[in-house]
Amino acid sequence: MLLRMSVSPLERITPAVLGVARAGDAAGERRAARARRNFWPQLAVLTGFWIYVALSNLMYANTMGESLKSLNVTDFFAPWDARLVQHLILYPLFILCAWTSLRIGWRPLWRTLPIQLSCALGFAVLAAPALVLGEVAVGEWHGTMAITHTAAFAKSYENWAAFFAGPAVPTWIASATSFLVTYGFGLALITSFGFYQRLRDSQLRSSALERALAAAHLAALRMQLSPHTLFNLLHTIRGQIAWDPPAAQSMVVQLGDLLRRLLTAGEQEFSRLGDELQFVQLYLQLQQRRFADRLSVTVPARDAAPLAWVPSLILQPLVENAVVHGLGGHEGPVSVRVEVSVVGETLVLRVLNNLAPAWHGLHGSGIGLANVRERLAVQFGERAGFTAGPGDDHQWVAEIRMPLLRDGPEAAP
Repeated sequence: MLLRMSVSPLERITPAVLGVARAGDAAGERRAARARRNFWPQLAVLTGFWIYVALSNLMYANTMGESLKSLNVTDFFAPWDARLVQHLILYPLFILCAWTSLRIGWRPLWRTLPIQLSCALGFAVLAAPALVLGEVAVGEWHGTMAITHTAAFAKSYENWAAFFAGPAVPTWIASATSFLVTYGFGLALITSFGFYQRLRDSQLRSSALERALAAAHLAALRMQLSPHTLFNLLHTIRGQIAWDPPAAQSMVVQLGDLLRRLLTAGEQEFSRLGDELQFVQLYLQLQQRRFADRLSVTVPARDAAPLAWVPSLILQPLVENAVVHGLGGHEGPVSVRVEVSVVGETLVLRVLNNLAPAWHGLHGSGIGLANVRERLAVQFGERAGFTAGPGDDHQWVAEIRMPLLRDGPEAAP
């Protein structure tokens, strides 16, 4: 089944009973659901505008009629109740013409413009006959037909010459002109309202897509950590198998625990800081099993950590970077230290390691640090910062500054 590539304005606002959606047409069903949501607001706008027009016309006619009475001019304007009946008659015609105009649209102009003008003129020229019907109805209610406008129209229809020479044609033209302008304002109002609704829906969809894109982006970033971490840990265990099988078996058990935590953390956008520190501690313990004579670590205890939430796996790439680059290129001892502090409403996380004597300046490059920087930018924007570089005492310092989330992940956006 072929789906139309364009959607007419009526298909955005009219209910499904008008045939917007076809059976089995998924796009049509979505348009129908959107139309049902927009039907009553559109109708309310048109109804409110028409009530305003009716009240304005009644007040104007009543005010002018009272002014003309002081000049002994009576029966110049139709009675107020006749005008009320006129607007009641014109209301469904106004709704029908406005919706027809929206359904037709304005493209292509050469084809739609004549139809649009026909709708406008058709509505406008029916205003005067509607007033006559109102006068007739009011006359029947009051038990009299002695109404000036009805009598004038009846007299005008005695012959065509009298019709064109009498007041009927100028009155009709004046009425049509007035209601043509009214119709134009109403059509502009409902078109603007429809544009506002589409703009609002577009903004909502755009926001939803941005949130979905950010979530997918973060998920992709978290998935990047798993293969990278697993590769380094397997390489560590491989070094133990040849000369210390019991230690390798113990490390496999620890690796299994680490992988379970890694998978759990990878499925979550945020985790508690204590859990993050426990994960880091487990990873560093595995590294210490291989480099016991060279690697020393310092990680705050889980119970001593502030009660806060952090992006899941945000510390792991920094610790891994410290271990890999700290041990690489030399045979000396390496110290890795994790620090946590709170400054006002800002949480500060630091990972420090001593640099190799022959440090060549490539410590800060790689996927791990770029991953951390990108995740902080996606989740916190300008409210978070990340720096990495050589510090005092020939140490490498990676520092994260982020908002202190005491109330859980919902405080992050």
